[in-house]
Order: sequence, then C-alpha cells, then structure tokens
Amino acid sequence: MMKLGKLTLAIATAATVLVVGCTASKTVSEESLGLRKTTIYNEKDTTADKVMYGKDAAGASKKIARAFQDAPPMIPHDVEGMLPITIENNQCTMCHEPAVAESMGATPIPKSHFMDFRPKHNFDGKQFTKAIDNMKNEVSVKPIEQLAGARFNCSQCHAPQTTGKLAVENNFEAAYTKDNGAFKSSWDEVILDDLDTLKK
Repeated sequence: MMKLGKLTLAIATAATVLVVGCTASKTVSEESLGLRKTTIYNEKDTTADKVMYGKDAAGASKKIARAFQDAPPMIPHDVEGMLPITIENNQCTMCHEPAVAESMGATPIPKSHFMDFRPKHNFDGKQFTKAIDNMKNEVSVKPIEQLAGARFNCSQCHAPQTTGKLAVENNFEAAYTKDNGAFKSSWDEVILDDLDTLKK
C-alpha cells in the first residue's frame, strides 16, 4: 500500500511538471528588461521621462520633508541662474546665511556648516607633526565664523526635486529621532557626542 502511494505521488509530480513545462512557453523579451523597456541594441528612439523641476520662486515654495533625521534638505524652489556654484558666485548664501535667513523666509545654514573638521597638522620642512592622536580617538572639530570651505558647494548634498514619474516606486518611510526632524537638523548637537576633541 505504501509503495502504491509513493508511486502515485511520483506519477502525479511528473505529470504536473510536464504540464507546467508545456504550458509555460512564455519567454521574456529583452525589451521588457530594465527600467526603459526599449531595445538594448539601438537607443536612437529611447527617451527618458520628462524631468519637471519645481518652478516656484525661492521663498514661495513649500519645504520638502527630509528623507531621514539630519538628511540634507532638498531644494524646493527653482534654481534657474543659481547653478553652478563657483567661488565667485554662491547665490544660496544670499538667502540662507543665518544673519539674513529669517528675514528672507529661508532655512538658515546650520551650525554644523560653520565647523572646521580638518586637523591642522604641521610640517616644518623636515618633520611632520600630527595635531591629533588617532589612537585616543581625538578629532579636530572647531567652530568657525565663516561657512566652512568643505560646505561651500551646496549642490554636492542639496538638490532640486522633480515631479516626474518615478522609474522605481519609493516606499521608504522616514522615522525621525526628533519631533521636528522632518524639517530641522540636529547634527551639530550630536556630532561631538562621545568624542575627545581638541576643542575641549
């Protein structure tokens, strides 16, 4: 009886595989692969979806919630004529400099952008002396009066956002560690936590 049961099960399994194998004649076309859904051999007729950046003027746009706590905020306004940023021309600072940001209705550049994270090592031509002891977990973080050079090129972290169709849907849900984390940075409050710094 047990042999008959195993034999029946084996025949049923083989029949199922045969039926599925015969009916599954669908193939995947190369055009259906990837995000563009076009031939991979000729791109002359391939165009991306139209990119539509916000056209609201600076000061008239609605802030975009940060992707996560302390994420660089995205640029919600039109940037026509503001990019690229050069050493002679950084129009972002005209509105976002803390001294004028409130009167302009702009988000002020945070304190973390007014910190120098670069240790000032010394080389006298013969001997190199480090300003910090890496073995003691020392770092060199000093508040400075002007915008740090490493933070001057705003568009290396902040970018305008498009309203076009997403090639891949984003279902990420942010969880902020602070109540106002969607719109305010707290990085400068925690950057020095648990570190032995030369600032002390």
